Order: sequence, then C-alpha cells, then structure tokens
Amino acid sequence: MSRVLFRLILAGAVLAPALLSADTVVEEIIARVNNQIVTRTDYEREQQQLKDEAQQQDPTHAAQMVAQGQKDVLRGLIDRELLLEKGKDLNISADTELVKRLDEMRKQMKLDTMEDLEKAATSQGVSFEDFKQNMRTEIITQQVIQREVGQRLNISKDDERSFYDQHKSELARPEEVKLSEILVSTEQAGNDEQKIAAAQAKADDLLKQIKAGANFEDVAKKESQGPSAAQGGDLGFFEHGKLAKQLEDITFGMKKDDVSNVIRTKQGFVILKVTEHQNAGIPAYSEIEPRLQEAVYMQRLQPALRQYLKKLREEAFIDIKSGYVDTGASPNQSKPVVTSAAKESSAKELKKRKKLGVF
Repeated sequence: MSRVLFRLILAGAVLAPALLSADTVVEEIIARVNNQIVTRTDYEREQQQLKDEAQQQDPTHAAQMVAQGQKDVLRGLIDRELLLEKGKDLNISADTELVKRLDEMRKQMKLDTMEDLEKAATSQGVSFEDFKQNMRTEIITQQVIQREVGQRLNISKDDERSFYDQHKSELARPEEVKLSEILVSTEQAGNDEQKIAAAQAKADDLLKQIKAGANFEDVAKKESQGPSAAQGGDLGFFEHGKLAKQLEDITFGMKKDDVSNVIRTKQGFVILKVTEHQNAGIPAYSEIEPRLQEAVYMQRLQPALRQYLKKLREEAFIDIKSGYVDTGASPNQSKPVVTSAAKESSAKELKKRKKLGVF
C-alpha cells in the first residue's frame, strides 16, 4: 500500500514526525480556540496536503484548485477544533468505529492482523499512531455533523422532485451496460491446441452450470481467472466505444440479467453477464429517487453546516494572530482576554505536542 493511499483513505494522515533537538525554536501559535491551539506547523501541513490532493485529483488544474482552497485553510482547522470540542460535550467516542474502519482497511489490503497493518504503515513512512488519531478526529467530526446538522435537515418528496426538474440536463446519461465476467484464461496455453480445447471445455461447462441455475457471481468468485474474480466478476459500467467491437455488439444487444454464450478473446474464453442496461437520456424520477435524496441532502448540508459553525464560533473564544484570516469568522465572535491561566494551558498543549512528536 502506498503512502499516498494511506493519505487518501484518511484525508488527513500525518507523516511520521521528526525528533526535536533541544534547541528547537518554540512553535508559533497562530490561533487559539478556547483551550486549544492551532500552530503554524498545523497550518503548513494542511496547505501541503491541499497541494498533494489537488495534484492527485486533477494535475492540469491543481494550481487553480490550490489557490481557491488556500484561503480557507485556517477556517478548516478552526472548524475541526470546534467540532472536536462539541464531540466531547456530546460524549461521542470514536473507539468502536475506529476499530471497525481499521479492520475493513486490513481486509481490503488482505492482511492477517492489525499488527500487519501497522507494519504496512510504518514501512511507508507513516506514523500509525498519527494515522489512527487523524482517523479518530474524522469519525468524531462526522458524527457531530450528522447529529447536530444532518438529522435536522427535513427533505420532502417535493424537494426531491424540484431538484429533479431543475437538474434534468445534468442527469442525462449515455447508454451504458454494467458487466460481470467469468474468464477461463489461455495465456499459459500458447499454441497448444489441446490446452486451448480444455479451456474451452471448462468455459462451456461453467456456462452449462449457470444456465442450470448456478449463481453467476459465486461461479465467478470460485472459477474465474480474471482480475475481477474477487468481486464476483464485476467489471463496472461501459458506454459505447469503451469495449472491443466484438463485445460491444454482443452486450449492447442484451437485456439486464442476460448471460452471453462463451466468447473467444485474446485473454481466453469469457462469459459475460449484463447486470444493468441503462438507456441513453434522462432517467425516470423513480429510477434515481435515492440518489436525488442524497443530492438534496448534500446541497443543503453545506450551508446548514456553515451556519452551525458560525454559531459555535459565537459561543467560543477565538483569537487569530495578525496576518492570518479565518474566512468563517462571525462578526459576533468574542475575542478572548488572554489570562495567565490561558497562557499556561497553551504552554502545556505545546509541551504535550512536543512530547508526542507532533512538530
């Protein structure tokens, strides 16, 4: 697993920190959020992550994406601290969900134990403890948002219908087929006609089993020699021009759940199943209703979340160092009076971070 993949799964993983020498300059604090601090290291790390993700998503427009996102970096860091503090108030624990997500990741990477997952992270230069802490942060903030904002959004059928009517042109799609395959490979057969004939006989037998009622996906998992075997043969969607003409001519003439005859290809003998066949044009409302509900939810979530975070800001004490801007600030925010106790708290937080190697 690559270092980049660890970052993408978490959307915030931190690289293993370097050790501090005794004469290291004290970390610069650029914002205080109640009893928590945001440091220049936090800020610069977030900026670098923004650049990395933009480069991965769209190298051509990465610079433009970074320029748009840079101005909101501090806002995001303050949002995170506010949501984490709210999570404490709500007694939200990420422990159970964290174990679940790590175990899913372990299975995805086909590792036997959690220790193997930790070794995989360490081998890529990723601090496993930092990785888990960032995942814990993500879980807590997501749960706060869902509980405090998401659950309060009321979406009616009229809202979904209105969204559908207003975005029909964006919902239009080309004709597509979703395919699954069972492949009996002939790559090792070379020109050996006997081996090729044996492969065809096996493919014919598998097709016979399917026609007799065997589950296509189960047969694919057990017998297919293609890379999609573990997924039950699932190959995903294809529109016109994405398949070899021989396969396109066959599959686009099939209906949902139809299974092809055995087809000879360069890779071997293949059996294809059309698991979905979508016609070109605008899908019917009933066909995509679940997607419409999700689209309306996401459309309303962002402004509702910003309003909620504005409220949290107004209830908090936030101090921003001169030269830095919180684009989510509310004019009704209170700037704290920094007492000796607050200074001591900040000093303790810095000491804690230094001990943990965060900088």
